[in-house]
Amino acid sequence: MSAAREELTGAMAGIAGGDRRALKTVYRLTSAKLFGTIARIVPDRERAEDVLQDVYVKVWRRAARFDSRKGSPITWLCTIARNTALDELRRDGRIVERAESTLPEVEDTDVLPADEWLCAMEESEALARCLKRLSGDQRRSIRLAFFDGYSYSELALKIDVPLGTLKSWIRRGLAGLKGCLGG
Repeated sequence: MSAAREELTGAMAGIAGGDRRALKTVYRLTSAKLFGTIARIVPDRERAEDVLQDVYVKVWRRAARFDSRKGSPITWLCTIARNTALDELRRDGRIVERAESTLPEVEDTDVLPADEWLCAMEESEALARCLKRLSGDQRRSIRLAFFDGYSYSELALKIDVPLGTLKSWIRRGLAGLKGCLGG
């Protein structure tokens, strides 16, 4: 386990015990990455900052649920950030258009459910390379569903394809990504 991951795991345990200094440590170690995850979904900076604050409130309340044997702390935190950002967009009933993003590197590659796994891999150069290998329909569908926050039904309407077709593209695309990334 890397020193940063150990420090983050220890700080998560501290938060679970009510240690406010541990929350400051988690914030210092993760706020840039979590803000990046949120900003890709909620493009308005003020709203994204509000969402980030909501994320740390949730982390404070839910830290005892984190289990380092089941995954890395950054993956757990990223999933909370992503879901909170998606909830923010859906609260207004709006999902906004996004240009394709570039995806830099992340250290963690634990085997996880699809949304958590993609969240952990979101900034990986390997993911960017593997996405390029997918068909255009698969790549676009995965980006819009997992990184831009569209539900499958919203996305099927947006790109005007049957829901079953969309789900097939995503299912085959995820299988291709996992094969390419060794997931």
